[in-house]
Amino acid sequence: MRRIALIVIHCSGNRADSRLRMEDIDRYHRSLGWIGCGYHYVIPTDGTIEPGRPEEMIGAHCKNHNRHSIGVCYIGGLAADGVTPADTRTEAQKAALKRLIDDLRTRYPNAIVVGHCDLDHRKPHCPGYCASRG
Repeated sequence: MRRIALIVIHCSGNRADSRLRMEDIDRYHRSLGWIGCGYHYVIPTDGTIEPGRPEEMIGAHCKNHNRHSIGVCYIGGLAADGVTPADTRTEAQKAALKRLIDDLRTRYPNAIVVGHCDLDHRKPHCPGYCASRG
């Protein structure tokens, strides 16, 4: 089993009303030549926790940190204008994200929860809020 040091939170960079799901991200990532969804979990606006890449596989979500992390992406992150970064998480997404992080922290008790923005200065708005501050 991989040693997991980080749980990295991402947003998909879509408007809050996006109907995007893990299968859509999987299809897009495969179109790039990847082996599938780069995230281990995706949380659509309805709060479903959809598994992506198996946890035992290295993700493709945060350069220089994939080997020792689990990637979680919620759908959204942009305001209604489709440009302005925003915390667009629905109540269902917030609850699902909390449940998932609690579960992951139980299984990986030494893992630190961070936002993608905490690890990559080129992604200052991923997720649409900074995980370490909210």
